[in-house]
Amino acid sequence: MSNSIPDTGSAAALINSLNAANSSLAKKTSNTASSVSDTQDKFLTLLVTQMKNQDPLNPLDNAQVTSQMAQLSTVSGIDKLNSTLQALSNSMSMSQSVSATSMIGHGVLVPGSAINLTNGQALGGLELTQPADSVKVTIQDASGNIVRTLQLGEQKAGVLPFAWDGQTDKGTAAASGSYKFTAEAVLAGAKTDATTLAFGMVNAITPGTQGTTLDVGQLGEFDLSAVKQVL
Repeated sequence: MSNSIPDTGSAAALINSLNAANSSLAKKTSNTASSVSDTQDKFLTLLVTQMKNQDPLNPLDNAQVTSQMAQLSTVSGIDKLNSTLQALSNSMSMSQSVSATSMIGHGVLVPGSAINLTNGQALGGLELTQPADSVKVTIQDASGNIVRTLQLGEQKAGVLPFAWDGQTDKGTAAASGSYKFTAEAVLAGAKTDATTLAFGMVNAITPGTQGTTLDVGQLGEFDLSAVKQVL
């Protein structure tokens, strides 16, 4: 049930990654500001050239000049707004990654149907979209044979962790190892949704442009948003 916590080398790698992301953000912000300035310079150059070469008998009126200046202001404003929103999004992603480091070494429930039995102890979970009159968990071995059936009774909607003591339906101790489980929830005589959740330890986190990714040992990698509960 336990996994090793990353050493100082992993921590250093995380810090380097965050620093690199911050450096990239600063570079992008600088490039955006430069792009806006270049756009303004090009527009003004074109406008001055247009005014120098206008037809003396049909010159630009004030309304045309004002309209073009307003268009420049609108484009520049949109560029600056996009830059600000992108910087805010990147800042939030970095803050999310830093906050996620507190999850390293903690157990989490993520989507999955695997349950690992070690020394007579195993944890799993369910997510119920609505209350249930009765909830049943069926644990199977690698061959699909039913090892243990757990009756969890009436439950409220939400995330429901459960424990398995390693005992089989025959009253014997099951061998340590990996098992699979399914869940069935019933409300007013009809089946209702019950999503299975696997338990794992967070070994490391990886910040990225698409969000923070968690390394949950043998279960694999998951987006931070996939974590249903931290235990």
